Amino acid sequence: MSEYVRSRTRTAQAAQAARTARTARKAPGFAAVAAVLATLGAAFGGTADAVARAPLPAADVYVAPNGDDRAPGTRTAPVRTPERARDLVRKRVPHQKTDLTVHLAPGTYRLARPLVLDSRDSGGKGHRVIWQGGKGTVFSGGRAVQRWKPVKGRSGLWSASAPAGLDNTRQLYVNGVRAQRARGPIPVTLTSTATGYTASADTLARWRNPSDIEFVYPSGEALWNVQQYGLGPWTEPRCPIGSMSGTTVTMAQPCWDNSTRRVEFPDIPGRSINMVGPAKLTSDALPGYVENAFEVLDQPGEWYLDRHTRTVYYRPRAGENPRTADIEAPVLEKLVDGRGTGSAPLHDIALRGIQFSYATWLTPSSPEGFSEVQAGYTVTGKEGWKTQGLCEYTPGGTCPYASWTRMPGNVAISHGRDLEFSDNAFVHLGAAGLELGTGTQNTTVRGNVFTDISGNGMEIGGVDAPRPGSDADLTRKVSVTNNHLYALPREYHGGVAILNGYTQHNTIAHNQIDHVGYSAISMGWGGWPDKIGKPATANVSHDNAVANNLIHDYMQALDDGAGVYTQGLTGSSLDNGEKITGNVIHDGWGLGRTVYTDNGCTYVTVEGNVLYGAQANVLSAHVDYRDDLGNNDPTRIVGNYWEQGDRDGNDKGVVTSGNHILADPSKAPADIVAAAGLEPRYRGLLDRTFATRSVPEAPTRVGDFAADGSAYVTWNPSYVEGGSPVTSYAVTATATNGSHTVSTTVPAARFKRTAYAVVDGLTNGTPYTVTVTARNQVGQSERSLAAAPVTPTADGPGALPAVSTGVKANAEATAARLSWTPPKTTGDTPVIGYRITVSDGRTITVTGRDVLAAQPRAKGMLRVIGKLRPATAYTFSIAAVTATGTGPSAEVSVTTPSE
Repeated sequence: MSEYVRSRTRTAQAAQAARTARTARKAPGFAAVAAVLATLGAAFGGTADAVARAPLPAADVYVAPNGDDRAPGTRTAPVRTPERARDLVRKRVPHQKTDLTVHLAPGTYRLARPLVLDSRDSGGKGHRVIWQGGKGTVFSGGRAVQRWKPVKGRSGLWSASAPAGLDNTRQLYVNGVRAQRARGPIPVTLTSTATGYTASADTLARWRNPSDIEFVYPSGEALWNVQQYGLGPWTEPRCPIGSMSGTTVTMAQPCWDNSTRRVEFPDIPGRSINMVGPAKLTSDALPGYVENAFEVLDQPGEWYLDRHTRTVYYRPRAGENPRTADIEAPVLEKLVDGRGTGSAPLHDIALRGIQFSYATWLTPSSPEGFSEVQAGYTVTGKEGWKTQGLCEYTPGGTCPYASWTRMPGNVAISHGRDLEFSDNAFVHLGAAGLELGTGTQNTTVRGNVFTDISGNGMEIGGVDAPRPGSDADLTRKVSVTNNHLYALPREYHGGVAILNGYTQHNTIAHNQIDHVGYSAISMGWGGWPDKIGKPATANVSHDNAVANNLIHDYMQALDDGAGVYTQGLTGSSLDNGEKITGNVIHDGWGLGRTVYTDNGCTYVTVEGNVLYGAQANVLSAHVDYRDDLGNNDPTRIVGNYWEQGDRDGNDKGVVTSGNHILADPSKAPADIVAAAGLEPRYRGLLDRTFATRSVPEAPTRVGDFAADGSAYVTWNPSYVEGGSPVTSYAVTATATNGSHTVSTTVPAARFKRTAYAVVDGLTNGTPYTVTVTARNQVGQSERSLAAAPVTPTADGPGALPAVSTGVKANAEATAARLSWTPPKTTGDTPVIGYRITVSDGRTITVTGRDVLAAQPRAKGMLRVIGKLRPATAYTFSIAAVTATGTGPSAEVSVTTPSE
């Protein structure tokens, strides 16, 4: 019998047991009792004789989805809801001397409200309250959407009445697979105004429910014809429409102002006080696409909730039958709400073996919207842009500096001590997964899975209290080890896998983080006015460690982040500052770093890591601030195996020493590689699944340019793969006049190397739009949003790119790091690669996402050339390559040292 069948059988048996127990109370005699014991013994894994003989723990509480909340919560008569179990625990804890376990039988517990825990639900000295689930134990905040019918006259479209309690939601799941909220191109041209936009036609005003429509501002580095819509390449704000009247689009407040306005320093024009992104945005704040509109519900896998008619619409994917599918709409915004206080903390509780699923977050759908600054932090409140987190730098500014509003967690703890989260799954969630808020201490997060989460995977502490008034408000001694975080964020793409604020003695170690949209781990984060010559704001952080993690395929959606990203003070000295050690970080997509010490970052040690495959710089020592003696922010970068290749030195406090150029990742030290990521007993987490296998998510940020009879196309890859790796991409160019369509298929491995594809066979003089789909073993994804139209032309040989500048080389015995700045002009077409000629006769072609994205802002390029001989002179020639041809070369010479 399979485990799945066993769990379903046990649940059914538990239900039968409850019914038998009710009957037994009316029927005297040992036979009735024996029947109860026999049924319940099987339900909870024993025999009737074992149950009859074994002394039952009087204090333990038993729960089953088909139990009865009028029952006593014993093994023979379980209660039905976790809330009732909590109430029983409250009665028993004061008399408890040993651990009290709440046994959660397999099955789905549909919560009517969040499970609220406070100090009354805590363990005591020497014992804990353990909430113990198992395979198939699910805490759900969702409601099943049933009784689906095809919509007459709309082929492929189905509808169902919204279930009771579903007034609004931002997510829908079909057999555990997240559906895409209806999205599409904006059908009119928009011109910014002080309160929103003027549209070229009244099309939007004629759509149903205009005030439910949401504009999305995707960002990332601008390249080719891909625009940068957000507040910087690391953000993705979202704002609802407030109202529509003809061609006048009035955006919801305060989202509009908080997303488009910034206060500048009066004596530093163009420098915003919050230091984040450009100072003036209104004239450029055009949305990239529209979401949550019935009129763009046009592809399989998309859905829409008409709140006014209480109707849910869905276009099934291939193979889905809405009549028989499990379709879930999240209703609750929290599943577990731990409400400790400084004087009465929540403590000595363990949550084990529970899947937390189907919770939403509705603030972004309100006039507040989602005015993101970075890492899921947002500007909130009426005129928040004027004051929030700006301290003494602006009249009425609130402190601490750079403290904005943190995204909430669907499982949230405040002032919790001696807590444990182990063997859980945080999946199918609409905010952050787990929030360990202010005052969380001595807490373990171990052996969990975080995936399919709209925003941040996990949040620890915050930046609202850089110097808490009491010990109870400190966040410290939180251990996050051996967790797998992947395929997130799904909705708020500027989110990160692990967000850690102002904390002490925290350890983030032996986790695997892969396929994430932005940074993997974000540390510190606030208090960094260094760009105006001010030191970082003091905070309580010290002795935090990021060690032995395996991080790969990060920054798949946005740019200017890292595998490990840090801002602000991390301690008071290099001894107690942040330590980033023993990590293996590779294959970032967006322009950024493997380890990034950003604004105000001070007292960080980066030691003994393996770092490769990053775009642009592998590691950056951010040194905007210098003290009165001219010293930089102290930073220690030693003993890493990397592609950066910086020479040893001490640049006024930034120490670089004993690092090794890594020309071949397979040659990285075996002990570092073996120790990174999940430890052996936890590697089974990589095989856990929570949904049926599905097609990948659609690629994003498609850009293109035209050449003679062809189009060159780039895009961001599908990092949500649907349980099966992406094998290829299909690129389709369609003539805007409908005359013909041309497609080409690109293997995923080739695209990872080149970051672009070429569609040939196009007609010169004809405009084309381009879309991209991803394919895995299950099938083909939804189409991407289309790139802006391009028109191939035949204008002769054209102009070639200029020469690259700033070419430098730094060599070790068998490898050299080359660095250069892209050419100032690229001729007729953008740079798509570089040709490096080595004096030993080799020619090396350099391609990749950094090649494409570095050009617009002249970001520095680097590459490592291996297979060199010690004590040998080499000359390297570097030439830019475009669709037009290869430009002139720049040369640099270097002699490798002896071994």
